[in-house]
Order: sequence, then structure tokens, then C-alpha cells
Amino acid sequence: MKLRMLVSLFLALGMIPLLSPSAGAEAAKDSTLYVKKVENLPEDFIFGMDVSSVLAEEKSGVRYYDFEGRETDLFRLLADQGINYIRVRVWNDPFDAEGNGFGGGNCDIETAVEIGKRATACGMKLLVDFHYSDFWADPSKQMVPRAWKSLTDIHEKREAAYRYTLECMQKLKDAGVEVGMVQVGNETNGRLAGEKIWMNIAYLMDAGARAVREVYPEALIAVHFANPEKADSYRTYASKLDYYEKNGLIHYDVFGTSYYPYWHGTLDNLSAILTEIAETYGKKVMVMETSYAFTEEDTDFSGNTIGSGGGIVKDYPFTVQGQANAIRNITDTVVNGTPSGIGICYWEGAWITVGRNSWEENHAIWEKYGSGWASSYASVYDPEDAGKYYGGSAVDNQAFFDAEGKPLESLKVFRLMREGQETELKADALEEPTVICDLAMPLELPDTVHAVMTDNSRQPIPVTWKLTEEENERMHASGPAIYEVEGEAGGMKARCYVSMIEYNYLRDDSFEEGGAAWKITDLKKADELYVEDKKTDSLTGSKHMHFWSAAKNSVEFTVEQTIEDLPEGRFKFAISIMGGDCGETEIYAYVKVDGETVGTCPMTISGYGNWDTARVPAFDHPAGSRVTVGVYVKCEGEGNGAWGKIDDAMLNAVTE
Repeated sequence: MKLRMLVSLFLALGMIPLLSPSAGAEAAKDSTLYVKKVENLPEDFIFGMDVSSVLAEEKSGVRYYDFEGRETDLFRLLADQGINYIRVRVWNDPFDAEGNGFGGGNCDIETAVEIGKRATACGMKLLVDFHYSDFWADPSKQMVPRAWKSLTDIHEKREAAYRYTLECMQKLKDAGVEVGMVQVGNETNGRLAGEKIWMNIAYLMDAGARAVREVYPEALIAVHFANPEKADSYRTYASKLDYYEKNGLIHYDVFGTSYYPYWHGTLDNLSAILTEIAETYGKKVMVMETSYAFTEEDTDFSGNTIGSGGGIVKDYPFTVQGQANAIRNITDTVVNGTPSGIGICYWEGAWITVGRNSWEENHAIWEKYGSGWASSYASVYDPEDAGKYYGGSAVDNQAFFDAEGKPLESLKVFRLMREGQETELKADALEEPTVICDLAMPLELPDTVHAVMTDNSRQPIPVTWKLTEEENERMHASGPAIYEVEGEAGGMKARCYVSMIEYNYLRDDSFEEGGAAWKITDLKKADELYVEDKKTDSLTGSKHMHFWSAAKNSVEFTVEQTIEDLPEGRFKFAISIMGGDCGETEIYAYVKVDGETVGTCPMTISGYGNWDTARVPAFDHPAGSRVTVGVYVKCEGEGNGAWGKIDDAMLNAVTE
């Protein structure tokens, strides 16, 4: 421990020479990684790494190693691999009255100063990320710091934000930290520090920006938002900021976005919306947060945000090469697809497990040093989330280090992008096909699967499935369900997901074709009522019926489909809904035969991801009659805008 303290001290004082860029480049050339060169990559392009949890990690016993297996200083290793900016979040007061940390690295300004000193000693600049909160701030949470809670006048809060930011920046300056950029807010999608009115948000951002420029006049000022797949929201944010900037508030330099490929749409969409903002408002643009998983495995007994299954887009396999390809392609998009794109920043690339023995041992460490995403002490500030679901790292499978602190080959991608390294193409992983099979029909599995090559291209290869006749019969006899069938292809384990279903007599049952088969009747002129393409919000597939409206009592509509040629018999109808902020509601699924309602089923909305499936009682359908099925939705709303998603309508025959 004493040796490590001396190394840190010598680094801070500049007494240990850093490896030259050429040394890092030589090390990168030894990699087996396939990396296509990013053309036109500027020398000053920002390759950032958020390592806000690193001090808590080190206190928890975590050690980091270089590619030769020697224990090393994390900052020195990152600099050697081409990282030139270190990002650190800053919370106002992430401690309870007894001094117990909330977790997530306990990232107050003192933490930022220490991280900044170590980054500066290794030749990197600091990107300071003010959350203006005592703990996590993101699109769903922008809570006011406890010290500002009594400040009901926005001008008082504005002054508090200014003085707080000024004090923090002065501490960094006094410590000799080289600050290159400062964010005035983190993922501020229409809220900041408890404020929801844009003028008040602009006041707070302006206060932070003025304080930064007083102490670091050359530092770039950045704003930061999430969900670029919602292009209209980004247009709103940018236009609001432009209005206030023209009126003397919040002069900023960089429009920043989070971009996690699992949730945030395509790279083409990212390029399009950032290009539009850069060209319309004359701003630099940047990806402030991104990451990608290299494995599905969890190593610290605390669940990860990304794993197997779930409503995510998986454009790259969860492998070391897949992780590198994701970062390379995001970089290429920012460099060559986005005018005024200045950089990307990887989020928490060193946040790994603090132990491999048990949850109990790790929990004690997380509580003591704050190295988990949240500790139980956070309940005094955030009782509804962190105070209930505290735990470890949720991103250990998205780091650039394994559970022992050894670096992955993918860490070399930042250097290799400059020159490229196109090694011999090999199969890196297998795609996992999905097959839909009617319970009344034979199951046909594919003869080939696609191998994902190291350059992220696809090549079909023969596959052998391990499915017995007995298993096949059981799948057909057990009703609708999803099964995983294993196999072998090219010496690798193959997986196929089989959905056994009942035949659906509806067209475009999950809105994947855009909803043309459905009749949408808007009774109150909601702000938004359309088919949305967003996999994470869909029950199956990537599309669903979406609604949102801000005003109270402005949501009332029906979505229905009429079937003219339904065969005579007995049928059942089901449809699913989820949503939030709806207040009092009247929602039900219904069936009409020749215009007369023959069955209904009430539905409830209870929060994001809580799908409620209505099943209308079985009904008889005489020959020659017209059947209409649908859903009626009426929401009072609670002031935040009632919203919801409708998906997976099913009209099936009832067999005895």
C-alpha cells in the first residue's frame, strides 16, 4: 500500500516519466484485434474515459494491470492507450449526516480534484460533469441538492449554483488540474436540479457556465442530453437553448449526447440529428457517454444493466472484438458523419467487481467505500430508487478490464483507429436467429446461421441443432411459449430462440408494418398518437402504438381492426398496454360482432415495463358476420403528460 501511495504521489508531482505515444502504439500493434482505420481522424479528437468510480475501486482493493501483467496506475495505462480526456461526475453532497457515502464512487468535488490531479500528471485533460444533484441525475431523475431545497426563488438557486460551481472550479485550479471541458448538467432532458421550466433550467446552466469561465476561460462549456433517437426532443432542446442564448443566457460550446447502441437508435440517426444541430446552431457536438458489453457474464453478484435477453438492440456480439467494433463505428460516425464532431467519451470503463467470493462480502465493501452503484445510505436522498435497490457495479461486463483488473484487447482500439489493423478475418461469434412456429405446424429450424466476423460482417455457416423428437413434441403440446434450442456451428455453440404461437387472424398484430391495418380514432387530439419504432419500449419486435399528451384530460382514443373473412367458430382476443403518469383512467379491450359489443376486459397502466395484457372472454362468431377488435384508452393525466404503449394484439381460434 505504501508503494502505491508513493507511485501516486510521484505521478502527481510529475516525477515518473510517462510512456511516449510511440510506446503505446507499439504495444497496440501486438494486438490480435481487427480495427479498420478511421479516416480523417483529427490529432486533437477527444477520446475520453469516465472513471469516476476509480478512487472508491482502489480503496476497495481493486488493482489494475498493464498488458504485460504488471500492476500499474490506471491513468498511466489509459494515457498510453490513446485516452486524452478523463471525465468525472461531481455531486454536491453524496453523504449522509454521519458521513456515510451514497456510493457510485462518492463523487464530490474532492474526488474530482484527486482524479483531476492524476489525469493531469499523465498528460490528460479533465472533463468535469456537474450533475447539480446529491446523487445520480439522468432523464428520469433531476433532484435538487438538499442544500438548495429551501431556495424556492429561482434567482436564489441561480446564485447558489453559481457560487457552488465557482468554488469547485477554484479548487481544481488551485490543485493544478488542467480542465478542458465542463458539463453544466447531466442528461438534462427538460429538467435540472428540480426545475422543469426551461427559463429556470437556462438560469442554472448560465450560472454554471459563468462560474466556469471566470476560473477556466478557455474550457469548453457543454450541455448534455440523452435519447437521440427522439430527434424532435433534441430539436426542442437545441431551439430552447438558442432562444435563451440570444437573450443573454447560457452561452455554450458543445451539444453533447449519450449514445448507448442498445437503446438509442441507429448511427445514421445519431449522425443526422447531431449534424442538424451543429449546422443550425453553429455548435460543436460530441458523444458524452457510450459503452458496449464484452460479455453477458456478471462478476460481482449484482445484476448488470445489460445481459442476455431483454429489450435491447444487439448490433455487435458481446465479445471483446464486438466491443471494439462498436467504439470504432461510433468514432467513425462522429468524425466522418457529423460536421463539428469533436469526440467520444466511454462511460466507466474501469468499474469492475471488488471481489469474487460472495454478495455478502462485496456488499460490505460497497457500503464502506462507495464502490457499488449505490449504498443503503443513499435512502436519505433517494428513498424510492437507490434506497431500495442499492448494490454493486451494473457495468462490470462493459468495462475494458476483466474481473481481475487485467486489460482487454479492446482497450487498444483507441490507438489502433488512427492507423488501422486489419488482421485475418475470423469468426468472432454467432448470430442467434429467432423462429416463429404455429403450434399446429411443423417446426423448421434454419440450416445455417450467420457467423459474425471480426470486421462485423456476416457469413452463413452450416448448423446442427440438438433438438430431440421428444422435445419437439413437448414444445408443440405445451402451448404458447419461447424456447432456446442449442446447436453447433463452426466449432461454436449456436442458439436459436423459438416462439411457439397460436395462429393470429389479425394483420400487423404487433404494428411492425406501421399500423396501416388499424383504424386510429383520436377523440381528444393528443399531442402524440402514432406507431413508434423503438425496440426497448416494445413488447415484441421494434414497433408499437405510442401515445403521449401533456394537457390534463387530453388522451382519449380507440385503436381497432375489423376482420371481414374470419371463419365461423369460437375465438379469443388479447392485447397489451403499459405506460405512466396517467392518473384516473378508463381503459379496456373490446370485441364487436356486426357492431354490437360482445365482450370487454379492463386494463391498467402501472409504470414503465409493466405490461398489462387484457384477455376478452371467448366469443362465438357466426358465418358471414364482421368482427371488430380494439382497445379504448382514456387518461386524465397527472401533469407530467400521460403516456403509454400498446402492442401484441392476438385474435386466435379457441380449440376444445
